[in-house]
Amino acid sequence: MSGMPRISVIGAGAFGTALAAVIAQTGKAQALLIGRDPSVMADLQSDRVHESALPGIQLPPSLGFSARAEDLNESDIVLFAMPSQSQIAAAQTYGPHLKAGVPVVICAKGIEKQTSRLLTDVLETALPGHPIAMLSGPGFAADIAKGLPTAMAIAAQELMLAEHLAKVISGQTFRLYASDDRIGVQLGGALKNVLAIACGIVEGMGLGDSARAALIARGLAEMSRLVDAMGGRGDTVRGLSGLGDLVLTATSHQSRNLRFGIALGRGEPIAAQHGSLVEGAFAAAVSARLAEGHQIEMPITQAVAAIIDGRLDIPTAITQLMSRPITTE
Repeated sequence: MSGMPRISVIGAGAFGTALAAVIAQTGKAQALLIGRDPSVMADLQSDRVHESALPGIQLPPSLGFSARAEDLNESDIVLFAMPSQSQIAAAQTYGPHLKAGVPVVICAKGIEKQTSRLLTDVLETALPGHPIAMLSGPGFAADIAKGLPTAMAIAAQELMLAEHLAKVISGQTFRLYASDDRIGVQLGGALKNVLAIACGIVEGMGLGDSARAALIARGLAEMSRLVDAMGGRGDTVRGLSGLGDLVLTATSHQSRNLRFGIALGRGEPIAAQHGSLVEGAFAAAVSARLAEGHQIEMPITQAVAAIIDGRLDIPTAITQLMSRPITTE
C-alpha cells in the first residue's frame, strides 16, 4: 500500500466525490477526498454515502476523507474539483500545502468570468512550478460513481504527463484519453454549456429535434473556430471534450444547462432559474467577448449571451439566426 501513488481530490461536491470514488476503485492509488466542512467529511467517513450529492451510492471502503488542507502534503497528484470561478481561491488555500512539482488537474468546465482567461492560465499564475492539466468530457457524476462506462479526455502541455495521468486515474469503467491540446479540451468543455442552453431553449419552445441537431452541428463549428483562433487544434472539439460532451449536455435532462435553457424557452424568468449556478449562463458572455476579440463569428453563442443579458428576446434571436446570409458548410 505504501508504494502506491496518493491522489487527492479537492471538492466534495457530486463530481469531486465521484472522481475520488472511481480512483479508489481502481486499486492503483490511495484516494483522498478533501472538503471544507469537517462535519460533512466525518459523516462521509462513517456512513460512506454522500446523500446530498450522490444519494444512495455506496462509496468505496478504501476512500479516505479529510477537511484538513495539511493532508495534501503527501499527495502525488491533486485534482481541483471545485467550480470554475473558485479555482483561484482554492489555489490560495491549498497551494501552500502541495509538494513541489505535483501536477494539478482542473476538473471544472468554464472560463474565468472577470478576465476571460482559460483556467489553465489562471492556475499556472496561481500555482507556479506545478504542471496544470485539464480533465473534461461527457461524464455525469452519478454515472461515474455508479461504475457505468464513461470516457473523458485529460490534457497536459506535455503529452507524456497526460498519458501518465490517464493511466493512473483510469479504471475498468472510467477511461481517460490523453491529449496535449489543453486549449481545445477546455474550450470544448466551456462552450458546450452555452450550446446546451441553446438546445434547452429549442426544447422549451417545442421547436423540434431537427432544430436541436442543427444547433449541435453548427455549435461544433463555432467551437472549432474559437479553438483555432486561440491557438488550439480545431479537430480536438470533434472528440470527447467537444462533441461527446455537447451531445450529452444537449440531450440529457441531467444537465443543469439544458434545464436552464428549457426554462428560458418556456418563458420563465432568468432570476427564478438561479442562473448564477449554471456555468453556461456566464460562459456565454465571456465566449462572446472572446469571439469579438478574435474577430470570428459565433452567432449561436452570441445569441445566447444576448438572451441571458436581456438584450434580445428569443423569437428575435431565432429569426436572426435563420435569416443569416447563406454560406457553405
